[in-house]
Amino acid sequence: MIWTPGAARAARRIVTAAALGGGGVTALGAATYGLLLAEAVVARRLVGRPVSEDGPPSDGVYGDEHGEPISMAVLGDSTSVGLGMTDPMDTPGVNLALGLAAVAERPVRLTVVGRSGAISRDLDAQVERALDARPDLAVIFIGANDVTTQTRPAIAVRHLQDAVRRLRESGAQVVVGTCPDLGTVRPIAQPLRWVTRRWSRQLAAAQTIAVIEAGGRTVSFADLLGPSFMTNPAEMFGPDRFHPSARGYLQAAYTVLPSVCAALDLWPEPSPERVEGSQYLLAAMAVEEPGTEVTATRVAGRAVGPHGRWAMLLRRRRDVVSPHT
Repeated sequence: MIWTPGAARAARRIVTAAALGGGGVTALGAATYGLLLAEAVVARRLVGRPVSEDGPPSDGVYGDEHGEPISMAVLGDSTSVGLGMTDPMDTPGVNLALGLAAVAERPVRLTVVGRSGAISRDLDAQVERALDARPDLAVIFIGANDVTTQTRPAIAVRHLQDAVRRLRESGAQVVVGTCPDLGTVRPIAQPLRWVTRRWSRQLAAAQTIAVIEAGGRTVSFADLLGPSFMTNPAEMFGPDRFHPSARGYLQAAYTVLPSVCAALDLWPEPSPERVEGSQYLLAAMAVEEPGTEVTATRVAGRAVGPHGRWAMLLRRRRDVVSPHT
């Protein structure tokens, strides 16, 4: 299914409001949201607690290869730290570091500055810490908590864009895993599930546009984990039935890894399937296709066309080499 042009227009309004400094639109009116609070309370009671309040310490150098390490910083929310895991080897950051080291044939120095519960506004402080590591590459996972805390999309997008811009100005390549589809969380019932799905995908489309304009690239999580989570929740969800299990985190890391390698000009695969067009249209398409990458491009030598900045949507292979082999 492809989003209608209305979805692209909604994402454009959010980004425009962010650029102008306004609060922007919300997916719900206050009255509608209030009617759903009771269901949200029930869902929260059904969701358990993870085994810890944060992920295991995972900073370090990974990979058996020789040479100057690639410096990689991971920013964002609970996904960035692997909340619920006890072994660092099960966290997305370590899986990404090992995968990147295998492809680059160089070790990777990993610095994780993300924090469980973080919203996009918290990226400002995280970037400060990340820059201390002088990263060659920064990976950001953010957005879910902006939805659950009802942060206005334009405010969330503005903080993300500022973070990407600062990292790019430091010389780092930036890959952003956009807001996942929260409609896959089983304890959330209808109609709240439909509402959170609509809101999270609207935010993801706006994030895509903002990141492209700041010089980064995005990878859509969409309902990446949805089918697997729905059919095999015991294996893909962690004990709290909200955050991923070790296998769920691994699947998320493998989805981002091809774009991480491509950002550093390391990806050895043949050219992936690509679609070029307006960034607004491709952002709307990407939120319906998990694993797709969107990045800026030029058409006929121009970066901007009649309907906005030109972008390129890439459908990359995800059957990458396991970092643990």
